[in-house]
Amino acid sequence: MPFIKIEAGKIDKEKKEKLISEFTRVASETLGIPEEAFMVLIKENEMDNWGTGGTLLSKVLAERGNK
Repeated sequence: MPFIKIEAGKIDKEKKEKLISEFTRVASETLGIPEEAFMVLIKENEMDNWGTGGTLLSKVLAERGNK
């Protein structure tokens, strides 16, 4: 059973549904495996759990004016 894992920040339910649908569709078409065979996991991470350039991602995004 093919497994797709996506790690990201917080995502609303509608976007999760679209991601799962589209990743599954493209992987199925690309690999020639039925969509029903795929498992998709979305792992949401708090921005305080990520860092870039030695700085918390939450701080970097706040300085840029992003959420």
